[in-house]
Order: sequence, then C-alpha cells, then structure tokens
Amino acid sequence: MTFWEALAVLGAGGAAGAINVVVGSGTLITFPVLLATGLPPVTANVSNSLGLVPGSLSGAIGYRRELAGQGRRILRFAAVALAGGLIGAALLLALPSDAFDAIVPVLIAVALVLVVVQPRLAAALRARRERNGTTARTDGGALLLTGLFLASIYGGYFGAAQGVIYLSLMGLLLSDGLQRVNAVKNVLTLLVNAVAALFFLFVARFDWLAVVLIAVGSALGGLLGAKVGRRLPPAVLRGVIVAVGIAAITQLLLK
Repeated sequence: MTFWEALAVLGAGGAAGAINVVVGSGTLITFPVLLATGLPPVTANVSNSLGLVPGSLSGAIGYRRELAGQGRRILRFAAVALAGGLIGAALLLALPSDAFDAIVPVLIAVALVLVVVQPRLAAALRARRERNGTTARTDGGALLLTGLFLASIYGGYFGAAQGVIYLSLMGLLLSDGLQRVNAVKNVLTLLVNAVAALFFLFVARFDWLAVVLIAVGSALGGLLGAKVGRRLPPAVLRGVIVAVGIAAITQLLLK
C-alpha cells in the first residue's frame, strides 16, 4: 500500500466512522477504497469489519446519554445481535462473495420506506392500542427480535446500510424517540462488528495495515459523528437516513 493509498484508507475510515454513528452504511465508503488498493473482496471485507469496531465503540460512548434507562432492552437485543453477527460472519466465508447482491438493495429500499412512513404508522399503532386499551411493549416483542436477528446476520456478512435496517425496525416497533433508537442501533452495530471481528481473527485473512488505518479513522470519526448526530432534529435525521439509504442502493446497483 502506497502512502497515498494509506491516506485514502485513513480518510475513508474517518468518514465511515462518522456516518455509521449518525445513520449507518459506512462500509459503502471503506469497502470500495480497500478494493482500490488491491485487496481481494473477502480480505477487504474482513479487514473492514475489524477496523470499524473502534468507530462503533466511540459512537456508542458518544450516545451514552441517550442510552440511559435502556439497559434491559439492550441486553435483550444483544443476544440476537451477537448470534446473528456470528452466523453472518460464518456465511461470509462459506458463501460466494456476491450471494446477497440481489437482495440487499431490496432490503434497504424496504427499510427506507419504513423510515419515511414510520411517524404515521407509529401514530396509527398508538391509536389502535388506545382503542383496544393495550400498551406498547418496551422491547418490541418477537417480531422485532426476529427482525434484528436477521439484520444482524446481514451485518455480520457485509453490513452496508445495516444501521438503516435497524433504525427502520426499531423506529416502527418501539415507542421511543429516534435519537434513543439511534443510540441502541450504535450498540447493536458495535456488538455485531465485534463478534464478527473476533471470528475473523481466528479463521480469515486480513490486512493489518488496512485494519489499523480504518480503526484510527473510524474511532475519530465516531466521536465526531456522535457530536453531530445527537444535535439533529428527528425530521432532519430521518432525511439524512433516507439520503444515505438512496445513495447506498444506487452504489450497490451500479457496482
């Protein structure tokens, strides 16, 4: 890797760390840059997963205020995130590298639709519960756990726009503010990246220089992303999510 290539990877790591904390989809920045340096696709993907762990950690720390009072919820979600992330990491090594190419843009598109219509759907669900005299479950129930499990499998496999999928599921099925949901998303992303990275350390090839560069960049970017993301009003944050999701779909379809 040349000096300029290393600088590009470092910068991509910083941008990915920031955007992962605010929305997700940072992999769509780092992965093409790693491929451009000459790394094979699977090696680039593994190196990327390892390098993004510090960024996920710094982002979760940056959102610690929004995490207050969500300990029980996070513990419940953590189990499915860890299991799904481990399965996804194993699938990365077992399946062809283009196995998810057809389904990923569809997943992101559905997630974006849910993000856009979430306020109206959530209001309709609240009205229905009021008519029936029931209350919302604080953990989203079995439907949310199943969705998070499947999203975590995808996250362990590749992870592009994983955060968008998390946000759409939790935003619809949890009665909570978008920023608090985003804080939980950052923790789940951290867990999936961490368990996938631990798995890859023992069974996959990776490039240590790429890992270190992305790790440094993503850690700094994660701190910056948390500062910016926490100040965004819900409507603006929702708009950012949609914009990033559309960019992700476009890149995946054109690659």
